[in-house]
Amino acid sequence: MPISSKQLLEESRLRRSCRKFSNDEVDMDVIRDCILTAGTAPSGANIQPWHFTVITDPAMKGRIREEAEKVEAAFYGGKISDKWREDLDILKTNAQKPFLTEAPCLIAVFKEIYRIEEDGTHVPNYYVSESCGIAIGLLINALRNAGYASLTYTPAPPTFLRKLLNRPENETPVMILAVGKMHPDFELPPIGRKTFEEIAEII
Repeated sequence: MPISSKQLLEESRLRRSCRKFSNDEVDMDVIRDCILTAGTAPSGANIQPWHFTVITDPAMKGRIREEAEKVEAAFYGGKISDKWREDLDILKTNAQKPFLTEAPCLIAVFKEIYRIEEDGTHVPNYYVSESCGIAIGLLINALRNAGYASLTYTPAPPTFLRKLLNRPENETPVMILAVGKMHPDFELPPIGRKTFEEIAEII
């Protein structure tokens, strides 16, 4: 039975980004269902230009963290603007990304920029970023609905993921979702949400 719009709103308001995870394992059947839910997203010409790599192997998570922190060291060391750094202060982020090894599950999301035909021809896909963005949104809410916390992590650049995870040249990494149960010691930062009037209008 469908839930009401008010009920969905209240449940969705409970979703918060998590930066510290417990070591409880995830149910892989649930993760599969959540990814299949993401796969129901609309996409340009129904090409479905996304790929999800699920990582639970501790060694691979360690390699991802090592490469990510190299990228982050360069970012925090000089690429970030003073205003950006100020805006991040409330989240207490820095170049260290322990959640990449603490979270029991990482989901790396790739977008397929073009298809490679059997004869080697490259055929561009359509509205790739928009399609993948919608799919990621559905995935995040499916994980929330299943009782899992998540964190969207976007190293800049994320290109090391293609090599580490052995993805083809026509795919570009978008982000990593860290997934699991929120650690009981994690303190949520005091942030708010914009009102309807601040994000929308009715004409």
